[in-house]
Amino acid sequence: MNAETNSSRTSVLLVRFGIIIATLLLVVGLISPMLTMSQFYFFESSFSVIGGVWSLLLDGQVILAVIIALFSIVLPFLKLGLLYLATLGKDSEQQKKMLTLMHDYGRWAMLDVMVVAILIVTVKLGAVASIETHWGLYVFALAVLLIMVLTHIITKAKHG
Repeated sequence: MNAETNSSRTSVLLVRFGIIIATLLLVVGLISPMLTMSQFYFFESSFSVIGGVWSLLLDGQVILAVIIALFSIVLPFLKLGLLYLATLGKDSEQQKKMLTLMHDYGRWAMLDVMVVAILIVTVKLGAVASIETHWGLYVFALAVLLIMVLTHIITKAKHG
């Protein structure tokens, strides 16, 4: 094996390790408390993404729950799966198109939905309640950022 092959293999292993870390961060971020809403200083409710989607479903907000679940839960895992497949070395034109689409349009989807969801909750509650963020929000954001970086690295490697 020459030095270039070793370097390439090391890069692929590092990217795969990054995908594993991003997956773990995403899972932890989705189930961990992201925010606590306090109403009238007496009532507190903590929410994770999964818990928030479940609460929206229970409240009959099916469309909002589906949108948040799709962009914050389903698509990130699909993106991680596609990133992993891209490290297997099978270059196809369809794979390159999907990577480019993911890189160009998918990078902001998860963050936008979370910000919109937090804004919706904040606007609905107004002066009646306060919102305190927790570590789960930061873990989720870190997972999103890592997925964005990995997408960029893989896209650049595939497009030369």
